[in-house]
Amino acid sequence: MSSLNHRTGFYTEDHEAYRASVREFVRREVEPHHLDWEEERLTPRSAWQAAGKNGIIGLAVPEELGGGGEPDFRYPMVVAEELAAIGATSYCLGLRLQDDIVLPYLLDLCTEEQKQRWLPGMATGELVGAIAMTEPGAGSDLQGIRTTAVRDGDGWVLNGQKTFITNGINADLVVVFAKTDPDAGSRGFSLFVVERDDPGFSRGRKLDKVGLAGQDTAELVFEDVHVGPENVLGEIGQGLIYLMQRLPKERLSLAMQALASAEAAVRWTQDYVFDRTAFGQRVGDLQATRFELAELETEVEITRAYVQNAALALNEHSLTTAEASKAKLWATEMQVRVTSSCLQLFGGYGFMNEYPIGRAFRDSRVQTIYGGTSQIMKEIIGRDIAGRYAKDATR
Repeated sequence: MSSLNHRTGFYTEDHEAYRASVREFVRREVEPHHLDWEEERLTPRSAWQAAGKNGIIGLAVPEELGGGGEPDFRYPMVVAEELAAIGATSYCLGLRLQDDIVLPYLLDLCTEEQKQRWLPGMATGELVGAIAMTEPGAGSDLQGIRTTAVRDGDGWVLNGQKTFITNGINADLVVVFAKTDPDAGSRGFSLFVVERDDPGFSRGRKLDKVGLAGQDTAELVFEDVHVGPENVLGEIGQGLIYLMQRLPKERLSLAMQALASAEAAVRWTQDYVFDRTAFGQRVGDLQATRFELAELETEVEITRAYVQNAALALNEHSLTTAEASKAKLWATEMQVRVTSSCLQLFGGYGFMNEYPIGRAFRDSRVQTIYGGTSQIMKEIIGRDIAGRYAKDATR
């Protein structure tokens, strides 16, 4: 890739020093093993513990609770870039789900007692987290969920099923989105933390996916699971609001993973076409190839500019839902386009599992689906545009 992105000043010397540490961790702890994890269709818990030991996860956890006390989103971006460089997409997604999606709920909503119970383990990788929103009949329409929590004394009893749950097999803590009052509309939902050995909580199938083979995705079942008041997360009735408040970071996390993966795919492709010959010259010297490379590199670098700006806005707590949705929509669709084009430039070898571009192609496809489909992102952005005109009409 060109040097332009390295002249923007987005990353500081501290970030680059951290990158060197992450790169060494990836070389030592991930690169020799991640293809085995793909074959086994599960990333072992030891990989989480290694990440915790080396400061790869839990950076936002306060230092007094065993974390790094560093909320700067640029550090997770460094991790995503270094893991994408070797094609360890499955492992990256699991870590990012824990740190960028589950952890913010615990940091923001836990009581002091809950923080003491859960955050040290999240920082060390001894505890793996998941969030259970999607159900067999309710994906993007979260108000359509059927999982219920019924009051029982000072606690609650949960019943229902969830599906497509990232980290579902490994999870020790599951943040569960449940309906607590069917007559309260948007204020009829709440969050609960279900723990690994809670009676009535079980795992269904480990789902067989098109891509992301090493990342466990599961069905979860809740049958009369009793949750005490000590495992209620935040205030009863505020669950949907809590989700909406944290979706911008979730969507930006997916956008930056898409960017990192696409950038890696372009780099592999450039190396390949300038090493391979056809018709007596390097494939990369053919005009058709050069034109394709020009488009791919331009798409990636322009996407990086928007995602970096969004990351800085997130750090300043000013990233809006519409802006995050634009980042997720564009970056994930770009990732699908770019990896497909890169695979084409690899020719027949691109269709071989031994080449990382084939795995990247498969892994990319779900990015436009989970975390809100591209169609949902367009609806959110479109509503924001329409809302601006509605405001103008009242002036």
